[in-house]
Amino acid sequence: MGTEYGGIAFIEKNGMPVKKIHDIKNSQFKSKFYEGSDKIKSHLGIGVISDRDPQPLTFESKFGAFAICSVGLVANKEILANELIEKGVTFSEIDRGEINTTELVAHLINDGKSISYGIERMYDRIIGSISLLLLTKKGIYCARDRNGVTPLTIGQKAGEVAVASETCAFPNLGFAVKKYMTPGEIVFISKNGIEEKKKGRPLSKICAFLWIYTGFPASSYDGINVEKVRENCGMFLAKRDSVKADLVSGVPDSGVAHAVGYAIESGIPYRRVLIKYTPGYGRSYTPLSQELRDRIALMKLIANDAIAQGNRIVLCEDSIVRGTQLKNYTVTKLMQAGAKEVHVRPACPPLMFPCVYNLSTRSIQELVARRAIRALEGKDIEDITEYIDQSSEKYKKMVDWIAKDLGVTSLQYQLLDDMVKAIGLPKERLCLYCWIGRGVQKNLQSFQDAKNKEILACQ
Repeated sequence: MGTEYGGIAFIEKNGMPVKKIHDIKNSQFKSKFYEGSDKIKSHLGIGVISDRDPQPLTFESKFGAFAICSVGLVANKEILANELIEKGVTFSEIDRGEINTTELVAHLINDGKSISYGIERMYDRIIGSISLLLLTKKGIYCARDRNGVTPLTIGQKAGEVAVASETCAFPNLGFAVKKYMTPGEIVFISKNGIEEKKKGRPLSKICAFLWIYTGFPASSYDGINVEKVRENCGMFLAKRDSVKADLVSGVPDSGVAHAVGYAIESGIPYRRVLIKYTPGYGRSYTPLSQELRDRIALMKLIANDAIAQGNRIVLCEDSIVRGTQLKNYTVTKLMQAGAKEVHVRPACPPLMFPCVYNLSTRSIQELVARRAIRALEGKDIEDITEYIDQSSEKYKKMVDWIAKDLGVTSLQYQLLDDMVKAIGLPKERLCLYCWIGRGVQKNLQSFQDAKNKEILACQ
């Protein structure tokens, strides 16, 4: 689910792992890895598309040689790294002045008496969320984070087993879903099959944003399809809307299915008023620098004048995070293309807190809802309960402020309960932290304090 690096690692005949890592910021994954892939003869391998750190990484350890890749965030990374350095551990993967999270995870695992025990011990020590694949010459360890924030699914076909965060990786390769790994579960995949090393927990706190934005449309998480959820979201938006419009459109790519659902429910025709210029441009939400986010936002979408001209448009979007791209690029392009009205309908409530389990927004100050609250209150406030309450007057004033700031004709967010219904899992099984400030961590304040310390260290 990353945009920075793509990497694979596989076991050669001598039992040693070999890694290949490529920068994919300005090119597609397949252009880097297709050539030469037919020369890989290994029957054991792992791969990752990373949102920040180069990976997979390879190590020679007391457990023998292994390769590892991971996804997630460790908020107390600096603290744990300093503890290991004091013990004599050396870190070699320094990128942009930071220690590589996957290297830290590997060293923590190596602290255990076995790989499985080391993974468990690593989970005991980190504040955050890590799912991982660890490749040895005998097989692959697969571990889903204890809270189930990030997904892992096992696929199988005759004589072969695979594991992926996205189930869309399976069908074209002939794999069928065998099982969705449970939170905290550790399995070992080898020529002998699938061996459970650690039983998982029955309940998850999976990231709801997977369905709203970050997940691939053809994927399913814990058995629930992304595209169908997005259509459901659009239907719920339409049910609570009375706006008069000529067409419904979605912001590509993730807003499209929300718009399809809105069109189905409302009867307003779906038309593509925004076209993605080229698939070479990735997500504008995940890059770490505002400059890069703005450049992607500027280049990746084109407004179709022939469709926009003179029309009242309902524009479905997965979410509004910072608001700068929607305001400066998307809405501006539609208005310049001759749109008569633009009514924005995000598929989730206003984002109020930066994610503390994955790399995305990195501070409260970035969020447009918090800017609105600051403007209305004249200062930053700690208690934002009334602004989270979607029936309160303060919530309505906040939405009005955001609509005016964006320059849109109207703005109506999805209700939290409707979003939960659209997903179809019980509320207690979803991580909703970025909307309501309550998630899966026992001590969220210490988590946020640790993350803030990491952010300050990077600046």
